[in-house]
Amino acid sequence: MFQILVIDDDLSIQLLLKRMLEKQGYQVITASNGQEGILQALTSPPALIICDWIMPGLNGLEVCDRIKKDPNLSTTFFILLTSLDSVADRVKGLDTGADDFISKPIEQNELKARVRAGLRLHQLNRDLQTQKLLLETELAEAAEYVKSLLPLPMSQPLGINSRFIPSRQLGGDCFDYYWLDCDHIAIYLLDTAGHGLRATLPSVSVLNLLRSRALKGLNYYQPSQVLAALNNTFQINYQNDKYFTIWYGVYNQKTRQLIYASAGHPPGVLISGNSPTTTETKLLKTPGMPVGMFPETKYVDEHCQINESSNLYIFSDGAYEITKSDGSLWSLDGFIQLLVSLQHSVDYQLDYILNYVTKLNSKEVFDDDLSILQIRFD
Repeated sequence: MFQILVIDDDLSIQLLLKRMLEKQGYQVITASNGQEGILQALTSPPALIICDWIMPGLNGLEVCDRIKKDPNLSTTFFILLTSLDSVADRVKGLDTGADDFISKPIEQNELKARVRAGLRLHQLNRDLQTQKLLLETELAEAAEYVKSLLPLPMSQPLGINSRFIPSRQLGGDCFDYYWLDCDHIAIYLLDTAGHGLRATLPSVSVLNLLRSRALKGLNYYQPSQVLAALNNTFQINYQNDKYFTIWYGVYNQKTRQLIYASAGHPPGVLISGNSPTTTETKLLKTPGMPVGMFPETKYVDEHCQINESSNLYIFSDGAYEITKSDGSLWSLDGFIQLLVSLQHSVDYQLDYILNYVTKLNSKEVFDDDLSILQIRFD
C-alpha cells in the first residue's frame, strides 16, 4: 500500500484530501506545517507528497526544495497544491523540484488521476534505483575479482609495486609480472577500450592466457611476437569490437637489459640517476596499432640497458587523462614531469602520485581505470 503525505495548514483541506485518498486505498498521513511535514517525511518516507504552496513558516517551495535534496526522498513524487495559476508561478515551482500541480478548488477526478500518475512514476524511479544499485554491486564485485587476480608486490630481486583504482563503471585495465625463468621477468600492462564488463572480460582473458602460457609455440621472451600472437587471437570481429593497448617487456637481471614492445599504449617512463643533476629520462615506446584493431599488424622490439638507481613506470592513460577543476585536461607531459620530480624527493612514490592526481581530479571518482606499475632497479 502506497503512503501519501498531505501537508496543509488548513484542517478542512487536510480532512478532504485524507478522505478522498483513503477511499482509493492509500495510507494517508497529515502535517499542519512545513517543518512538521519534513519531519514526517524523514521519519517515514512517503511515495507521494501533496503540499500546499502558501503556508505560514516554511512555504511549499521551501518544503519541496528540502525534500528533493534528501537522497532518501529522491523518488518521492511531489505535488504542489495551489491557487496560483500563472506560467511564471508554475515555472518557479518546477525549477524548485515540484513534479506536478493540483489547482484549488480541488476537483476529485483530477486529484485521482494526478495521484495515480505520480505513483506510477514513483514506482518506476524506485525500480530504476534498485537496478542501478544491483549494477553498481555487480561492478564492485567485478572490480574486486580483477584486484584478486593482480600480482602481489615484489621486493627481491626487483622492487615492484602497483596501484589499481577502478573507475565507477570499471574499465579494462589489467597488468601482471612473473618470472619466465630464474633470470627473466615478463612485465606488462594493458587497457581495453570502453567500460563495464565488456571491457573487463577481454582483459582478464589476456591475463589468464599469458599467465598460463596457453599460446603454444610462442616465444614469451620476444615482446613483438607476444603482441602479434595476441593480435591474431583477439581480432575485434570476434571480440565484440573491443581492442586494447598494451606495453610488454622482458627484463634480464643478469645482463640488466630490457627488451620491450608496445601496441598503441602510453610509453614506459624510465628515470635514472643518483642525483637531480644526473637524472635522465627515457620514454620507452615502439610503433604498433592497438591489439585487435587490424590483422597482420607488425610489432617491433626495442632494447634498453638499465642503470642502477632507476625507476620504470608503466601506466594506463587513466593516470593522466584527468579533467582538472578549471575544466582543462591534464597531459602526459604533466604526468611525466611529476614522475621526474619524485625521483629524489620522496619515498613511496606511488602513494604520492595517487594523492596528487586525486586532488587534481575535479570529480569524486575517476572517469577511467587508473593503473600504474613502478619497477625499482637497484
